[in-house]
Amino acid sequence: MTEIPIIDEEAIENLRALDEDGGDAFLREVIDIFKDDTPLRIQELRSSLAAGDQPTFTRAAHSVKGSSANIGAARLRALAADLETRSRQSLDDLAGEVDRMEASFQEACAELAKL
Repeated sequence: MTEIPIIDEEAIENLRALDEDGGDAFLREVIDIFKDDTPLRIQELRSSLAAGDQPTFTRAAHSVKGSSANIGAARLRALAADLETRSRQSLDDLAGEVDRMEASFQEACAELAKL
């Protein structure tokens, strides 16, 4: 099985294509929103997991999945999708997965910083 890339280059190029000036201003704006919002969603995952709040956990995972897909953070998107699906059944054994998601977010940020 092929490993999922940290960043989907095609998604990055698609965001660049949306910039009317042909620069990276739009891409930078989307990256900044992603970097500001995702830690809040990860904290929401942790707090809802601790509280046993399955609907909030599932929504937060869904939110990370969507924002990751928008920015091209392919590996993080895959982890979030898995958490979203698994959380619909049970919140058991997901704490380590949230840690993996946070590490994947940091990897994505490091790669995005290189753009």
